[in-house]
Amino acid sequence: MEDFSRASSLVKFDEACREAGLDARVMLEKAGLPADILSLPESMISYQRMALLLDDCAKESGRPLFGLELGLRAGTAVFGQLLYLVKNANTVGESLTELARYYHLHSSSGAVKMEVHNKLAILEYMPVLREGIPSRQAIEHGAAVGRQLLKMLLGNNWNPTDLYLQTAAGAPARSYQRLINAAPNFNSDRNAWTFDAALLDSPLSDADPALHALMQAHIDKLDELAPKELPAFVSQLLRTMLPNGQISLNYVADYMMLGTRSLQRMLMEEGTSFQAILNETRQAEATRYLKESDISLTQLAGLLGYVDLATFSKAFRRWFGVSPRQWRQANGNARASRTVTRERCRPSWLR
Repeated sequence: MEDFSRASSLVKFDEACREAGLDARVMLEKAGLPADILSLPESMISYQRMALLLDDCAKESGRPLFGLELGLRAGTAVFGQLLYLVKNANTVGESLTELARYYHLHSSSGAVKMEVHNKLAILEYMPVLREGIPSRQAIEHGAAVGRQLLKMLLGNNWNPTDLYLQTAAGAPARSYQRLINAAPNFNSDRNAWTFDAALLDSPLSDADPALHALMQAHIDKLDELAPKELPAFVSQLLRTMLPNGQISLNYVADYMMLGTRSLQRMLMEEGTSFQAILNETRQAEATRYLKESDISLTQLAGLLGYVDLATFSKAFRRWFGVSPRQWRQANGNARASRTVTRERCRPSWLR
């Protein structure tokens, strides 16, 4: 998938917003992100929209280092399942090498690079942001996460030589010194922490080799499945957008910050199409509601993004060969069936 990141990148975003006097839901919606995304950390979000979100929060709150502060607060939790792999490697060097190797499973809109030069270890973060997307908040967020990762791995031995950032300073040097105990080198050619390369051989005393092996197998499986996540991501978006009637290819592509042709091509490469995913999502949601709830069919039609009940019923009959009412009678739960029965047994003057 292109230009996406796990929603775990926004872990503790709600806490950071509260401290900054912001409403997290309002800020998410302003950036075009689902308001419930914080409860779905393994879901995918647009990295471009995340960068916009952090920039909006910095401006709205008057906290120019909002991204840096969020990264420090969230720390290594942003890596989700990947964290269990890197924290159980044999050495610091192996841990950072594995992070670089599998980082694309966390975010496809950037890369992590680990190298040694002149006895200095260089942990570099290379985000991919489109022209016009503000970068400083996202870059500083990444730098803060990198700092917390190195502190976790090295403990008391963590003593960086330098921090390099490609952007200009967003606040006085003392503000950075207070937060990360370092004065960054701004306007650099990379975003990187540097430290003594000898520390790469430091063993991770709390590492669990058995857990590492288990996570290695799991992560390798995820690596094989990663390209197949796009259809599921589109389906997830549609579930959010359907009740508002926002279900066009153009709207979904715009949310993903892709051209419609690009989205169609990517879905075609996965053996599906936008219309197929829309139909499958509507079918799954329709049968779930009919089986597990007793909402009216008119309400259900609206939740699925149909203009009226007749249009929904026509589509449902095409899918399943029966009307929604007939399907509910045959497959719905007892409560729904009783509701229908009571409705039919009411005198006409009560209907």
